[in-house]
Amino acid sequence: MKPRTSLCFLSLIYTLSFVAPDTLPSNEVWALRSFKEAVYEDLYQVLSDWDTLEADPCNWFGVTCTMVRDHVIKLNISGSSLKGFLAPELGQLTHLQELILHGNNLIGTIPRELGDLKYLRVLDLGMNQLTGPIPPEFGNLTQVVKINLQSNGLTGRLPPELGNLRFLQELQLDRNRLQGPIPAGDSSNFASNMHGMYVSKENVTGFCRSSQLKVADFSYNFLVGSIPKCLQYLPRLSFQGNCIQSQDIKQRPPIQCAGASPANAKSQPVVNPSHQPTEYVSKHHGTSKPVWLLALEIVTGTMVGSLFLVAVLAAFQRCNKKSSIIIPWKKSGSQKDQTAVYIDPEMLKDVRRYSRQELEVACEDFSNIIGSSPDSVVYKGTMKGGPEIAVISLCIREEHWTGYLELYFQREVADLARLNHENIGKLLGYCREDTPFTRMLVFDYASNGTLHDHLHCYEEGCQFSWTRRMKIAIGIARGLKYLHTEVEPPFTISELNSSAVYLTEEFSPKLVDFESWKTILERSEKNSGSIGSQGAICVLPNSLEARHLDTKGNIFAFGVLLLELISGRPPYCKDKGYLVDWAKDYLERPEEMSSLVDPELKHFRHEDLKVICEVITLCINPDKTAHPSMRELCSMLENKIDTSVSVELKSSSLAWAELALLS
Repeated sequence: MKPRTSLCFLSLIYTLSFVAPDTLPSNEVWALRSFKEAVYEDLYQVLSDWDTLEADPCNWFGVTCTMVRDHVIKLNISGSSLKGFLAPELGQLTHLQELILHGNNLIGTIPRELGDLKYLRVLDLGMNQLTGPIPPEFGNLTQVVKINLQSNGLTGRLPPELGNLRFLQELQLDRNRLQGPIPAGDSSNFASNMHGMYVSKENVTGFCRSSQLKVADFSYNFLVGSIPKCLQYLPRLSFQGNCIQSQDIKQRPPIQCAGASPANAKSQPVVNPSHQPTEYVSKHHGTSKPVWLLALEIVTGTMVGSLFLVAVLAAFQRCNKKSSIIIPWKKSGSQKDQTAVYIDPEMLKDVRRYSRQELEVACEDFSNIIGSSPDSVVYKGTMKGGPEIAVISLCIREEHWTGYLELYFQREVADLARLNHENIGKLLGYCREDTPFTRMLVFDYASNGTLHDHLHCYEEGCQFSWTRRMKIAIGIARGLKYLHTEVEPPFTISELNSSAVYLTEEFSPKLVDFESWKTILERSEKNSGSIGSQGAICVLPNSLEARHLDTKGNIFAFGVLLLELISGRPPYCKDKGYLVDWAKDYLERPEEMSSLVDPELKHFRHEDLKVICEVITLCINPDKTAHPSMRELCSMLENKIDTSVSVELKSSSLAWAELALLS
């Protein structure tokens, strides 16, 4: 009887080992959902199955768990065009062995919490747009074999703590903006850096401690000094494109290395201002202290450290008591985001920062409203002794503003500030204040309103002549050509329509991307599910919003915009359907192309209409791979359409009236 009982007992244990743990710990579920929350654009919907509450997280795309499904051991989502931030909560995936997010569009900084992944073997964050320093906490990744951070925008010094990684075999740091010397780790250098303080051999850090390093690439940064002797076995190409003192390796020209000296490299920002950098040393190291004062400092420090440890343990216990299914974006109204997000001071150094007070004066106490949507309000103002301005104020409450939104705001300001073209709305600056909470953008004002206002005003004297419409079409094409082909990386208008085209006093078009905030603001609790493209005439269905996420989407939208420009009809109406569907019959029959022209427009040039219809047909082709570039489309319009004054005056009496108004 005893053997039979033992056999049943063993069977029960064996069964429980596969059934009981079939639930991830609450902190790991939280970490995965926090990662999803920090992604604000998922072009290919690779995280679409992460929203199902009933689904097992181990079945989510890119997630691999242990055989008993009790821990996440691998997160691999590479080459998926994800836009967003790295959530610090990823550090709670304590059993993770591989974190591979290569080839996405992740921005922001690398969270220092990733240093808590003590079982991590592969860390691949290469080919993203990450900024800020490499966290010194990476020195805690004692099991890591491969680290790839190449092709980002990382700054700061190389942390000598990387020398603690005894099993590290591959280190890819090329094509960043890293500065300072390559930390070797010999005791003499380290001691001199510590200003003569006593250093034990065990505290020495640097790459010379890593005997397993087989592949390393430090090229195309701003590193200075010399190549450590212990790394001279690496290929010389691994150090090219820096500011290193070497005669046999191609380095940067001296003018680029002027600001990369060791002295300048020491003053680098850190992830969290509340923490001192690893190379921090007291300014008063040269003066001695009384013994009683030193003892008092030690006792005080011990007490403070003990209280801090108790607080951390209490918070950890509370965290573990939460349920296994947690939705981090469903926060209470009073809960504040406590995530410390690195803010790069270099990002906005060349962009003017306005105070709320000076914008309030310019916009007449914010009473001069010229436009609004569920997520923003647009004011018109006049700076004292300066230009007329358009001020966009984001409509979001402080409690819904997260660290991710703040970093995205700054990134978007920097992205808009680099645009400089006569057919692109010029960003003059921004406003960021916390009392009262304010996030605003300041643009150069275009005095004639939007193209939408003029095409759909239905008032006498509101119509444009054919030639003016052609000039506007060519101006829009030139602006898009600049954004798509002359800006690196390319820039797209998130919602390209007639409301995004503003007109100057001379009716020159300027593209302004006022809607770029929707993709990120809709992640907030306030705006979730409520953001749409509402206009005075029609509503653009939500199903069409995704077409503006890339240059091909802009080209399709440009075709629709040309249709709207020549026909005077909105892109979509509930009673008439889609403009593209209505126009297809006429586009395919040249003898009926004239039916596309606005009936209020009595005069137009058939030669121009043929060119416009040819461009529209190319733009709205369902096969996006067949779309020509904006460079080709712009060339077609510029070379085949005559917008000279003589042609305009011959075409209609309306042209005479327009010319008289302009003069």
